[in-house]
Amino acid sequence: MNLPRKVRIVEVGPRDGLQNEKQAIPTTTKIQLIEMLVDAGLTYIEAGSFVNPKWVPQMADSAEVFSGIKRKVGVTYAALVPNLQGYERAINVDANEVAIFAAASEAFSQKNINCSIDESIKRFETLIAAAKAQKIPVRGYISCVAGCPYSGDVNPNTVSAIARDLLAMGCYEISLGDTIGVGTARQIKTLIEAVAKEIPTEKIAVHMHDTYGQALTNIYASLEMGVNVVDSSIAGLGGCPYAAGASGNVATEDLVYLLNGLKIEHGVDLNKLIQAGNFISSALNKPNQSKAAQAFKNKSL
Repeated sequence: MNLPRKVRIVEVGPRDGLQNEKQAIPTTTKIQLIEMLVDAGLTYIEAGSFVNPKWVPQMADSAEVFSGIKRKVGVTYAALVPNLQGYERAINVDANEVAIFAAASEAFSQKNINCSIDESIKRFETLIAAAKAQKIPVRGYISCVAGCPYSGDVNPNTVSAIARDLLAMGCYEISLGDTIGVGTARQIKTLIEAVAKEIPTEKIAVHMHDTYGQALTNIYASLEMGVNVVDSSIAGLGGCPYAAGASGNVATEDLVYLLNGLKIEHGVDLNKLIQAGNFISSALNKPNQSKAAQAFKNKSL
């Protein structure tokens, strides 16, 4: 069985996990969460986003979050940015990496950012040029890689073409996002096979949502295909807005438990991770969505 020896975990909880929360979350709570995640051993934290606060009010304090973090050497504190203006705001508060996003569905692209896929990618040219000049790494997201809430099935060749274009523009890595969590293992393997024809496998990451309970299965299928970068969210934060009541991102605790069982290196302390998940879940007054965290809690009762 050809599984990677080591996996890099991209923690998206402070951004993708918290952005849909309706209640106001104090900036200090966000900062404490990030510092707890770093203390647990995570070396890549998506700490906020610099989108228009009118659209994502929860991220309105991202500048304060970035300014308030006690930085640790060797840790990437990344920001999601939609355009050059967002990029400049992120760089002003010392984000040391940025992420940009495109959709694999024309319907999703039109409904979310009011433009075609090609137009959305073209918008990033000036941003990536600025990032290259300042030697800031740029990561690319592709959403709806396994299905679209508006138009259904997505052609893997569409995903691979977007991945090729983003890599050619200057993204160092492409994260394939199953935004609505409809993918299954065989479908994900077929998708990665298609994308790997256009870009090297070591440039592919996966971002799996657990709407239908398939996230860990799909991650395992991705590992079998040679992928060694996985996005996840502490405590499974981040609901799926297209499926009422559905869980969203795969929980980082559950991912780490899987990797431990597979004897794959990742550098993260599961106990400290569970503490971080319990901390933010308590702050949000909701149960920790991680199955591993729930199991460890029940075991200790």
